[in-house]
Amino acid sequence: MPAIPEELTYLLRTNVVAHVSLTQADGSLVTHVMWVDYDGEHILTSSPTSSYKSRALRERPNVAVSVVDPADPWRRLSISGRVTEIRNDEGLAFINTLSQRYVGAPYPRPAPREIFVVTPDRVRAFMGRR
Repeated sequence: MPAIPEELTYLLRTNVVAHVSLTQADGSLVTHVMWVDYDGEHILTSSPTSSYKSRALRERPNVAVSVVDPADPWRRLSISGRVTEIRNDEGLAFINTLSQRYVGAPYPRPAPREIFVVTPDRVRAFMGRR
């Protein structure tokens, strides 16, 4: 599994939103702005259990994730991989943690959610202007 450079992991562990691209049923691509986390090996994201994104990720698990440093757009990550695990977000603990990080408050929608575990197949890291 390709490694994400330690000096860029903050892009996945802070309040920088990610662009997550997935394949639709007709084969076209769609990109969603999503909250993400990084456990040191996988990118984690979440969606309501009955959402279009949840269905799409089950049927077509290939994804691409892109994050850009707002202070230096040349400092960024581009990751492609697969959803290799889907977990229930028990008690909405994961989404509440992300919500605190991104907006400073608990997540406002109580619907059941799932956590999508993305295993990177390819990592492109751009370290900024040189």
